[in-house]
Amino acid sequence: MPGTDPAAAWADGLDRVLNWSRGQDYAGYSKFDAFNSPIVRALVPDRHLIRAVTCALWARQPVNLRPLFRTTRSRNPKGIALFALAWLRRHRWRSDPADLDEALRLLAWLEEHHVPGYSGKCWGYDHDWYGLHFYAPKDSPNIVVTGNVALAFLEAFETTGRAGYLDTARSSVEFMLKDLDAPVDEPGQRNIGYVPGSSWGVLNVNGLAASVMIRVWRHTGEPLLKEEAGRLTAFLVDKQTDYGAWHYAWPAGTSNVKHDNYHTGNVLDWVLDYTRESGDQRFLGAYAKGLSFYVDHLFLPDGAPKWMSDRVHPLDAHSAAQAVVTLAKAARQFDSSYIEPAGRTATWALNHLQAPEGYFYYQRGRHFTRRYTLMRWCNAWMALALASLLPARREV
Repeated sequence: MPGTDPAAAWADGLDRVLNWSRGQDYAGYSKFDAFNSPIVRALVPDRHLIRAVTCALWARQPVNLRPLFRTTRSRNPKGIALFALAWLRRHRWRSDPADLDEALRLLAWLEEHHVPGYSGKCWGYDHDWYGLHFYAPKDSPNIVVTGNVALAFLEAFETTGRAGYLDTARSSVEFMLKDLDAPVDEPGQRNIGYVPGSSWGVLNVNGLAASVMIRVWRHTGEPLLKEEAGRLTAFLVDKQTDYGAWHYAWPAGTSNVKHDNYHTGNVLDWVLDYTRESGDQRFLGAYAKGLSFYVDHLFLPDGAPKWMSDRVHPLDAHSAAQAVVTLAKAARQFDSSYIEPAGRTATWALNHLQAPEGYFYYQRGRHFTRRYTLMRWCNAWMALALASLLPARREV
């Protein structure tokens, strides 16, 4: 209705996705969970390239074949971390103790399900992942899952003051420093691998590790953590193109995508996090340039998130969510005018991707919509997006 406050629709959308996801006990399907199917595991030869291609095709199903292939539903630790962050941020917005209780319940599950045997606490995906550049067995750790879990524990510490949450996040830093390869390790720059034993570098993971380290540093004051966060961020910013974008991976020739929506937004988040937490302003110009590229090249006029800078479809739930998170953060910490495009994308996602039951559809293509949902990819991310937008709008 004309004149209606859009925040009411965002709050309703958040209520519905959280309630639906909690009703599923936060267990569901994942984008690359092909080998959680006993049928796929039995039919596909155990050869890396064949299984990597299978995973890639599996992620592009026009309809959801997972029930037919008896794929198991499970909790994805990264998804659980994102849901915990969503509950924590809704608690910040409306001060409801029940929101905090639910967040801490999810964090207790994560504490119980870290992967043992490494230098610090770490987490991985709930499925085998065959990528072109590495193989990550089910429940083996990687930096993306570990970093997002650590951020959830940090936010819980900053909300409750309970030292145990900071201790868990600090422990994860040991995994990042000691268990991941560093193919570039110079006085001014450092680059880390995605999983132990692999030197292939996905660019945004450097920023994620830096974000965790600099936030831990703010609470512990350890000079090493600030130094390492600065080196990781310096490497990331150094790989920005002259027109303000980032490739998915480095070297750029190994990147299977060019300038996609959600990785670009993710990189921007980490550069801004480092700048804000450290007080080091040397990367702020790169952030501003990257943010301009992001807004100018990765959205349609109605707020729909393009898949890549040179390709519109599919319009993806994860891209929409990351856009809201990134633009809401920009509004709070850089320029308040970015709250408008953040809200525009959130409204687009509610109108075009949220099902009546509350969950979010996977992708909207040029000619059809993938109307199934992926728990972490769609719902955890959109819950975090809406829970980030609501307090940001009030604050700016």
